Amino acid sequence: MRKLFRGAERSYMKFRGAIATAMLAISLSVSSAYAAGEPAAAPTAAPAQTQELGAPAAAPTTDVDVTQTGGSVGPDIGGISVVSLFMRADPLVKGVMIVLLLSSLWSWAIILNKWLALGSLRRKATKFEKIFWSGQSLDELYQQFAKATDHPMAAVFVSALREWRRAFEGGPPREAMLPSIKDRIEKAMSVTILRETMGIERQLGFLATVGATAPFVGLFGTVWGIMNSFSAIAARHDTTLAVVAPGIAEALFATAMGLLAAIPAVIFYNKFVNDIGRYTARLEGFADEFSAILSRQLDEKATR
Repeated sequence: MRKLFRGAERSYMKFRGAIATAMLAISLSVSSAYAAGEPAAAPTAAPAQTQELGAPAAAPTTDVDVTQTGGSVGPDIGGISVVSLFMRADPLVKGVMIVLLLSSLWSWAIILNKWLALGSLRRKATKFEKIFWSGQSLDELYQQFAKATDHPMAAVFVSALREWRRAFEGGPPREAMLPSIKDRIEKAMSVTILRETMGIERQLGFLATVGATAPFVGLFGTVWGIMNSFSAIAARHDTTLAVVAPGIAEALFATAMGLLAAIPAVIFYNKFVNDIGRYTARLEGFADEFSAILSRQLDEKATR
């Protein structure tokens, strides 16, 4: 048995040596082939020439006309105007727009009138105060302004001096009558100031009404226009912008008109109220000073 194993081992060693020798010979032959140059299978002919391919049979070989024939690419911005929005609007929305337009025009007429009137009143009051404190007698001033009292300060002066002159119709008043005379003079001036102030404030209530209600009137037109837009969607079963845009544009235009009418009315109403308040305070200050002057003269001319 030992002889058999030893014989097999020697056979295996010889076989492995033969395989190693064969592998070494193959590697040497491959290395010599790469070192010698190009391999035998490599192409040795001239390089291939590239050929330009022509256009396919279905492709156009001339210039393509790209002129548009189906309308404008984008929306026509110039077609959207105030007149077109008004003409396309619903009859009720048109009525809202007309009411707001008339209210705005009348508001501006009142604004211009009050602006000019208050400016004239301030200038006349300044002129009258200069004349009053220039040193002229009260009788001369009364004769000058009694026939034409074209502004409130002159009217206050005339009403007070008229009541003062009535107290001297039967001669100098008695001392016991002085409190009642002074009270009548002050009441005459107070009533005159109140009446003149009410005249100046006339039509300001319209500005207050427009400023308070015009946005809501415009909002009513907005709601109605949006309702029409949803009605159009339901009728056409289409939710594209072309269906809802006209109604929405009309609605927003009604809202804009309401704001355009309300904003100037509110601004100028507040301004005129403040201006009239300052002018009324000016009249009351003059009335107090004039009442002190008349009271002093009454005390000097009264008999015991």
